Amino acid sequence: MTFQPVVVGSGIAGWKFLQRTYEPQFDAFEKSSQLSRNIEYFTDTIGTIETAEDLVKNRRVLSVALGAFGLQDDLDNRYFIQKILEDGTASDDALANKLADDRYKRLSAAFGFGPGEAKTTANPQKMAKIVENFKVQSFEISVGEQNDTMRVALYAQRELASLANEEMSEEAKWYTLMGLPPLRSLFETSLGLPASFGQIDIDQQYEVFRERTRSVTGDDTVAQFANTENIERLTQLFLARSQIAEIGTGATANANALTLLEGLASQIR
Repeated sequence: MTFQPVVVGSGIAGWKFLQRTYEPQFDAFEKSSQLSRNIEYFTDTIGTIETAEDLVKNRRVLSVALGAFGLQDDLDNRYFIQKILEDGTASDDALANKLADDRYKRLSAAFGFGPGEAKTTANPQKMAKIVENFKVQSFEISVGEQNDTMRVALYAQRELASLANEEMSEEAKWYTLMGLPPLRSLFETSLGLPASFGQIDIDQQYEVFRERTRSVTGDDTVAQFANTENIERLTQLFLARSQIAEIGTGATANANALTLLEGLASQIR
């Protein structure tokens, strides 16, 4: 039996419903037969995986490994993923370090197949973390099949708080954020940035992100989002702007949009 998460409506109202029902819905989803079988197989098999090649050759194991990082769309890109894993993350020349998407670096680091790194596939605690990430990401993907803005909002609740608490410079936090597509999407929408924004120089993007964030929240740091209330306010702004985009550009819609955004902006400040 497969449990399909219930998403009622969109925007802030839909988000409030999802927040209220998250725990029972996640519990039911976690018990889904297909998910349970995949996790059981991964847990029983991962300890036998010795190399990156072993991992990518086993499609069922690879599906869990990639799914834990939101990279399930790369399931058929076996040679690419093998290269990511074999290169590791220690060298500046490693493929994962050359990619804008920071999830590949996380994937590679999690398994430790790179030069000078310690393989983790026989470590039960580290593999249990992979399994937990897989369950959470799978639930979010299932939610996203009904409403993708809800998926992004769920992702932001955990990833933004985690990044905010990382022991690294603010600059490093911002560049990491820019390398995580769901977080980028949330910030670009919340800050009213155009679809072409990602095409400008990365250093200019960094400056714009900080400047726009300061104009909305009064603070240009990622660290501010260690406070869950700040994440929630930004999430509501994201959901409001997303819903406005769905409504269209009619005069009435624009008037309602302006009122809604002004109210949210005053709450954030």
